[in-house]
Amino acid sequence: MPSKTEKLLSLLNGQPVIPVLKIANVADAVPLARALARGGLPAIEITLRTADALEAIRLVASKVEDAVVGAGTILD
Repeated sequence: MPSKTEKLLSLLNGQPVIPVLKIANVADAVPLARALARGGLPAIEITLRTADALEAIRLVASKVEDAVVGAGTILD
């Protein structure tokens, strides 16, 4: 059975780009992540540039099974 790291590396190797999202409205996070995952881009980055970013990451991680979400633009 592949490890989590091996699964992630396999996913990233098969994805030509990683979408970087700045979520201004938390309600947009899940539908956008679902659309990206369905379109073949399941690995996404959500920047920590907005007040709703952490909530957006939580929602995507819990509601979009096919998505792998990470945080970006971490300033503090």
